Amino acid sequence: MTTITSQASSTFIKSKKHSRPSAPVMSASAMAVLATLAMPLAHATGLEEAPELHEGASLPKVVVNAGADRAVQGPVKSSSDKFTAPLLDTPKSVTVVTSETISQTGAVSLTDALRTVPGITIGASEGGNPVGDNLFIRGYNAQTDTYIDGVRDSGSQSREIFAIEQVEVVKGPNSALGGRSSAGGGINIVTKTAKDSNFNNATVGLGTDKYARVTADLNRVVGENTAFRLNAMVHANDVAGRDIVNNERWGIAPTVTFGLNGPTRAILSYYHMESHEIPDTGIPFNNPVTSGPDVAKNGGGTPFTVDREAFYGLKNRDFRDTKTDVATVDLRHEFSPNLAIRNVSRWGKTGQDYVYTQPDDSKGNTVRYGTVWRRANTRDVDTRTLANSTSLTGNFATAGIKHSFNVGVEFSREDTDRGSFVFSPGTNNPRTGTFTCPTAGAATLYNCTTLVNPNPYDPWVYTRTKSPTLTTVETRTRAVYGFDTIEFTPQWLLNLGARWDDFSSALFTPATATAGVTRARVESNFDTYQAGLVYKPKANGSVYVSWATSATPPGNDGGDGLDALTVQIQNLQPQKSRSIELGTKWEVLPGGRLSVSAAVFKNDMDNARVTAPDGTTQNVGRKEMKGVEFGLSGRITNAWTVFGGYTYLDGIIADNGYVNANAGTTAAPRWIPSPFNGNAFPTTPKHSASLWTTYAVSRALTIGGGANFVDRQFANVNNTKYSPAYTRFDAMATYTLSPNVSFQLNIQNLTDKLYFDRVSSPHYAGVGPGRSATLMANLKF
Repeated sequence: MTTITSQASSTFIKSKKHSRPSAPVMSASAMAVLATLAMPLAHATGLEEAPELHEGASLPKVVVNAGADRAVQGPVKSSSDKFTAPLLDTPKSVTVVTSETISQTGAVSLTDALRTVPGITIGASEGGNPVGDNLFIRGYNAQTDTYIDGVRDSGSQSREIFAIEQVEVVKGPNSALGGRSSAGGGINIVTKTAKDSNFNNATVGLGTDKYARVTADLNRVVGENTAFRLNAMVHANDVAGRDIVNNERWGIAPTVTFGLNGPTRAILSYYHMESHEIPDTGIPFNNPVTSGPDVAKNGGGTPFTVDREAFYGLKNRDFRDTKTDVATVDLRHEFSPNLAIRNVSRWGKTGQDYVYTQPDDSKGNTVRYGTVWRRANTRDVDTRTLANSTSLTGNFATAGIKHSFNVGVEFSREDTDRGSFVFSPGTNNPRTGTFTCPTAGAATLYNCTTLVNPNPYDPWVYTRTKSPTLTTVETRTRAVYGFDTIEFTPQWLLNLGARWDDFSSALFTPATATAGVTRARVESNFDTYQAGLVYKPKANGSVYVSWATSATPPGNDGGDGLDALTVQIQNLQPQKSRSIELGTKWEVLPGGRLSVSAAVFKNDMDNARVTAPDGTTQNVGRKEMKGVEFGLSGRITNAWTVFGGYTYLDGIIADNGYVNANAGTTAAPRWIPSPFNGNAFPTTPKHSASLWTTYAVSRALTIGGGANFVDRQFANVNNTKYSPAYTRFDAMATYTLSPNVSFQLNIQNLTDKLYFDRVSSPHYAGVGPGRSATLMANLKF
């Protein structure tokens, strides 16, 4: 998808965070095709009458990338200095979800805010994959590709939105911008900071399913150049349509800005959030049985048809507690209007402890016996980070050629301590000594339950202790990068970027009664690039071609996810991907109040980590992704706003390596090509689309609604388990009682659709929330 900017009439967009620009090579025929596709819309909407902009002026707009942003008041900008051109002239797909969009859709978490961005899906947790924001962008796992104000935010967690100004989604290889990353893209969270005016805002909300939420946003100017801002939140709710599942959390985020009106500015901020919840376990897949007398009972691969409320966990065992602390010092000095330096230092600590029940189907209990083993997935983890980045931003001209540049260096240190919980008695079925469950109930110590009627209040008795085995992972990075947008003429621009990373990570697990010491270490240096050529047939439109690369070294996630460092992969090279994208962006209607975009792209990874013919893990696999994106955002009339997008993704596992044909037997291993070669990417819907629109019926009343369509998603590379396609509808209405009081009603999942919004575990699918309603009072005082 491309990105556009959509804003109300006289707003403008400067550089927006986007993944890499791309190669300065574009055939005239290809450019002509995209320009031809875009020009009818330009004619139909009066695009040619859009005013030409002089050098240094900005186009009115709203950010859009076939994804999730609607018209907003005021300019929408990227927070990243690494974007050296306005979004309209940036050869990359970028979506910005503004605070207005977040508020109007009733989002209260990062995953809520990203729900309407096509091309992003949510993964389910599993044994090696922690509970938290497990996001997939363009088919690739982007769990570690989340940034706060441009600095990587390590550690698994579920992020809140009470202190978020906007969310920027960059699609495509992201390494030139952020270092080690996946091939799909990254997400940058822009936090709220102190402003140069006084205001006091608060929201109080109540709703169905014990929903209660209070937020406060207070800003005070102290003297001429200093301001203080405080954001706070208290929240609690059950999950509609799901038994037992609930969440309580609170947070506080103070910031102080010094030098509001001078050339030197310092922003000091702190963020603290705690949450306590019972995590959801979802519903197991109707697992195909491949051997034994029950082969004929093979299921269809979708989740079982059981009561929507079915909860396979245990009320007195399952829990999840998280705590996040982040302190940031952001310094900036402007030497002149054309040159500025910035230094950002960040300390953070993220911790989460949990026990959640995975309804495990791996031994065929569900099909053979109609039972479920209550597998206890546990984690006790703390991640500490220390990061510092320094960058120089400016512009200059030589020989009539204009340059807008950003160069910098980054350093970071991440330390993760990961453990687990153990139980006495254990979690196996005492009647079989394993996790096979021919029966359920008290005789199994309630470690086995029924598929159709599980009881979360079973009197499961246990003693829980922390495992004495603690795995420590220490990760160090340093990097240098540079970006430049070169303007040869007002019609032709070239965007270039390059980055060098030095990455090292070391893992240590002490000896146990059954295993010796485990040590693994990876040291890797890698270069990544981006380049993009932009042609502007009119001042309010662009056609671009871009090329970019990405690198994912072993141990990319610091040991807190599926990409953890192991002895088997420590000597492997980074997985590298490259992408080429052809797109166009236009701002149409008077004042450029409606933004439209389109893009086609292709991504290849030629050295994916898979099992080689000798049974070892090597960089010999191949993945291919092709796609198309469309987007629009802005105002059709002064009263009518729209935001929508569509993404088509065709991901193929071209070479999945080799498998042991004699697995499960006593015969010697015999390695044959994987039978899954050519299968579709898991967690990747082929089609996804969203639309959010509002209409101001009067000065006091605004109504709105949205629809989200997500196609079938496979949960495994076998392509035997999947969640069905679904369409979800939401509705919203706001009423302004006075300049200081307004009310907002949100109804989520208007039709109470039963759908599954989280896959990636081959065992179960996460159930989407049922219909719920919330009423918020927005106060200004």
